[in-house]
Amino acid sequence: MQVSVVCPKCHKINRIPQKDHYAKVNCGACKASLLHSKPTAVNTKAFNVFVANSGIPVVVDFWATWCSPCRQMAPAFEEAALKMPLQAQFLKVNVDEESQLGARFGIRSIPTLIIFKDGKEVDRLSGAVSAGRLQNWVKQYIS
Repeated sequence: MQVSVVCPKCHKINRIPQKDHYAKVNCGACKASLLHSKPTAVNTKAFNVFVANSGIPVVVDFWATWCSPCRQMAPAFEEAALKMPLQAQFLKVNVDEESQLGARFGIRSIPTLIIFKDGKEVDRLSGAVSAGRLQNWVKQYIS
C-alpha cells in the first residue's frame, strides 16, 4: 500500500510505501528528506496543496505572532511534529498574513488547531495544548 505525502520543501506530491517506520525517504523532485518533520509555514496556495493531496492527516496551527498562547505552544507543536514524521504533516498558518484562510475556517480564537484527513476537516481544538496531548489527539486520526 502507498500513501501520498507532500514535500515540505518543494510541495510536490510523493507516493511512498506505507510503513510504521522509515529510515530514509526523499522527495522524488527536489531530493529533500520527507522525514523533515518540523512544522511548515504555509500560505493559502501551499495549504490547499497539502490538504488536498496528503494521504496522512494534516494538522494545522492557526496562530499569530502577537498571540502569547500561540508563542507558548509553538515548542510543543514542533515537538509533536518531530515525533511523528510521516504519520502526520504539521502546518502553521499565520492568520494575520493569511486572513482569508482564517475566515474560511471560522477561526475566532487562536491558537486553533484543525486536523484534515482526505481533504476534509475532521476535528479542531482551541487553545494551547501540550506536546503529549497534541500527539494523543492526532493519533486518533492515523490509519
